[in-house]
Amino acid sequence: MNIVACVKQVPDTEAQIKVKADGTGIEEGGIKWVMNPYDEYGVEEALKLKEKLGGEVTVVSVGPARAMETIRTALAMGADKGIHIDDAALNNADAFTVASALCAAVKSLSCDVVFCGQRAIDDDSGQVGAILAELLGVPQVTMATKMELADNVAKVTKSIEGAQVVMEVQLPCVITTTKGLNEPRYASLPGIMKAKKKPVDVKTGADFGVSAELKAQVVKVLPPPARPPGKVLKADDTPEGKAAELAKALREEAKVI
Repeated sequence: MNIVACVKQVPDTEAQIKVKADGTGIEEGGIKWVMNPYDEYGVEEALKLKEKLGGEVTVVSVGPARAMETIRTALAMGADKGIHIDDAALNNADAFTVASALCAAVKSLSCDVVFCGQRAIDDDSGQVGAILAELLGVPQVTMATKMELADNVAKVTKSIEGAQVVMEVQLPCVITTTKGLNEPRYASLPGIMKAKKKPVDVKTGADFGVSAELKAQVVKVLPPPARPPGKVLKADDTPEGKAAELAKALREEAKVI
């Protein structure tokens, strides 16, 4: 079985994000970059399928030179090889353009299952997996929390509000992954050493015939408004006094009651 895991490099969730003065993006200096957390579930599920059914796992990523570190992380976890689409024209590209590049790479591999994180935590668009499935012309299931394969059919469970839905799709297919599907493994020291020797093909968009004509563009990035300071109530220590002052503040200042 040939399996593809699409990964993206994003800022660490604990990084202090600062917006550029001109609003064109974020200040990237000093930021720690990591694999998108939702993509980790896709890599782990790909490795579990490989261990159960045999085959090969290929990691594909669109991003600048530093994205190679994230690809090597997936290889250290146990993936077999990688494709890095490193093209300045595709940096910060819209979801359709990124999905087009991934589609071209996936088509060159003739795979059975493609995993994507349900969204990336930087732009939060949640579109790439769905667009990729459409471009490939294959079925998809989003936000999978459980997956089983049998007789060339994927049986996938996803959560909806107040319930769960179980869907069956024919292979090949695209599955987007989320928390609850599995517990991503850590890369072992031997895995890290082996990852250095695993092959990674570095390509450009032109190598796959992908146009860099963007379909959408971020006009401006704005930081969230500063949070106003909290207020300490100075009523007496009795519960009644505190409750009365709190009710007054909620009514007259916050205007929520």
